[in-house]
Amino acid sequence: MAGGVGSRFWPFSRNNRPKQFLDFFGTGRSLLQMTYDRFRQVVPAENILIVSNIIYRDLILEQLPDLQPDQVLLEPNRRNTAPCIAYAVNRIKAITSTANIVVAPSDHLILKENDFLDTIRTGLDFVSKNNNLLTLGIKPSRPETGYGYIQIDEGDSALRRVKTFTEKPNAELAQIFYETGEFYWNSGIFLWNLQTIDAAFNSLLPDVANRFKAGIQYFNTENEQAFIDEMYPTCPNISIDYGIMEKAENVFVLCSDFGWTDLGTWGSLYEMSPKDDAQNVTLKCKTRFYDSKSNIVALPAGKLAVVQDLEGYIVAESDNVLLICKLSEEQRIRQYVNDVSINFEGEYI
Repeated sequence: MAGGVGSRFWPFSRNNRPKQFLDFFGTGRSLLQMTYDRFRQVVPAENILIVSNIIYRDLILEQLPDLQPDQVLLEPNRRNTAPCIAYAVNRIKAITSTANIVVAPSDHLILKENDFLDTIRTGLDFVSKNNNLLTLGIKPSRPETGYGYIQIDEGDSALRRVKTFTEKPNAELAQIFYETGEFYWNSGIFLWNLQTIDAAFNSLLPDVANRFKAGIQYFNTENEQAFIDEMYPTCPNISIDYGIMEKAENVFVLCSDFGWTDLGTWGSLYEMSPKDDAQNVTLKCKTRFYDSKSNIVALPAGKLAVVQDLEGYIVAESDNVLLICKLSEEQRIRQYVNDVSINFEGEYI
């Protein structure tokens, strides 16, 4: 899934090049490319589908030249993760009657790649033998308020039934979740077989399922895009978590620990980045800090930032925008993006 705009990473993430297409760490590979590189080790290249907004087609094919154009499924507009996944499921149904499927966002960072690949193989084996929906749960390392949580059933196995899903909690509730040991972070990575997810859509999201069924003869043909362009905007805007995972009774979690980070915010990037003795993070640029601590500074390569007497700030410059914002109030970045868009007619977005 590679269609998000990543507005919380503004000004690095822009409408014409969202965060999944960016190289945050100077490795020469974007988050999308890193995700593709990981899955290429367990899935044949010809079986990988990228679902994204139509405006990113050329950018995807530029970054992933191994893909054929028909492996990029193009949404005419954004309708959240349930229609996105339904689109991929219907394309797969047009190709084969049986398949084991992994669904993953394109903007996650995985630090323990071998452990991740072993987890994916375990999950694929499970869904190949069971008609259950599977999600990967991440063992929490802190009482994080920025992630959703999964409460697991009792047992000793890494594979457990899901008891409840909980949206992002407040700090007090996150602390309780962390201390009980019963809750795992919801990674947003899902595994299932084709028949099981198809049945779940038919049962729990028939409004979405029926829209795609209306064009079943068009999938994997030259008429697919025209059908999607006409039908897709009529789909409800709904997430797979809310539409299916929270309502289904056959949901399991594979309890995991593979150095996972959802790079959704500057705060999450700060948490996983190397820090100096004063807990400052420097990305791409060069810095000199004076009486400053717990900041993240991200400027274009070759630039120098001299920072004095700042604590807990984001200092980020990209192209024609400089952002200086408290890390503790980064949730306001979306508000800033909206204000800038209105006042400057989208010029800086």
